[in-house]
Amino acid sequence: MKQKLELDFRSDTVTKPCLRMRDAMAKAEVGDDYYHDDPTVQELECFAADLFGKEAALLTPSGTQSNLIAVMSHCQRGEAYIVGHLSHSYLRELGGAAMIAGVQPQVVQNQGDGTLKLEDIKASLFPASILFAPVRLIAVENTIDGKVLPLDYLRSVLQLAAEHDLRIHMDGARIFNAAATLGCLVSKIASYCDTLSFCLSKGLGAPIGSVLVGSAEVIEKARRHRQMLGGGMRQAGIIAAAGLYAMQNNVSRLKSDHARAAELAAALSRVPGLTVEAPQTNMLFCDVDASVQSKFSGFLKETGIRISGNSKRQRWVTHLGIDDTALASTVKLLAQMQDVCDAS
Repeated sequence: MKQKLELDFRSDTVTKPCLRMRDAMAKAEVGDDYYHDDPTVQELECFAADLFGKEAALLTPSGTQSNLIAVMSHCQRGEAYIVGHLSHSYLRELGGAAMIAGVQPQVVQNQGDGTLKLEDIKASLFPASILFAPVRLIAVENTIDGKVLPLDYLRSVLQLAAEHDLRIHMDGARIFNAAATLGCLVSKIASYCDTLSFCLSKGLGAPIGSVLVGSAEVIEKARRHRQMLGGGMRQAGIIAAAGLYAMQNNVSRLKSDHARAAELAAALSRVPGLTVEAPQTNMLFCDVDASVQSKFSGFLKETGIRISGNSKRQRWVTHLGIDDTALASTVKLLAQMQDVCDAS
């Protein structure tokens, strides 16, 4: 029986490890990372630190934990950090900075391109007073909703931070996608922040794990915070082996995801009632007019195409699980939907 194509555009987290990645995991040399003596974890952390131009790195189970650990390593309880209102670390990580770390989010409006206005950042820097929580950190996200932060902008944020003795953390869950779009090394982007967290389990295709990179001093603090949050692992080399394989084999192919996202956006835009934002990376957003919402939702259900969002606003994400065959099949199905809409 011919296997049905998986047309799952919900996220690049739905990828599954390939046979070679599984083989690397099976053959991984392991130790006890609690004692910091798992050789494969050490190899991964050294590889990541060198790749990003930082002194040290730390493997964590998730991006949520990695971002929280970064905030805890830069800020004390009762202090504050500046973060965008659409940032994942503020909006979708259950308020961990406030709830667990005791660090107050100083929320700034994200602009349409994902940036935070420098003027808004400055306005959030209250004068020293017994009334205000002192701000210690600026948190940025790159990519954010698939948008890439320009290098010139990051340079300006770094300059502002230096003027006010602030640190910068970057939630770089999809930082390799950003680098592919900018045509630069990830170390170039990382040079504009003190710490950076990136995911192994999104576009890179590993089944689990994120990595925090930064100075040796900050990463040592982060290691203690990771342990406190339950992130200390034992024979984690099995996880690290997948991450190493992902970084060594799945980075250059990200441009293919971006090209497929652009092709998908073009196909969606041809369907009457759909308005599509041109994607910068592997993620696109589609607004569905009220006149076709019911019809298009039914079409997706009938064809087995899976997306994130709701009937009004949808997110489509390309990834290594969507190859040329899967994309061609999706484009063909969308063309059928276009014909139905045109005829009605």
